[in-house]
Amino acid sequence: MKAEDIKALSDDQLTEKLLNSRKEQMNLRFQKATGNLENPNRWREVRKEVARLRTEESARAQASAQATK
Repeated sequence: MKAEDIKALSDDQLTEKLLNSRKEQMNLRFQKATGNLENPNRWREVRKEVARLRTEESARAQASAQATK
């Protein structure tokens, strides 16, 4: 998912996408530990996607905190 796509999401969609990505990351972690990971590149993609989602989430939280001041 690109940064533009993430910025276009609503807050609820962002939270849901982050939750789903974290679940996928956990599943991939288990697959990696057991040696059943079929696509090692997906592990890297999901990790970066989670980072992008968390960055946008924190940016929105910071922007709303500054707006209330």
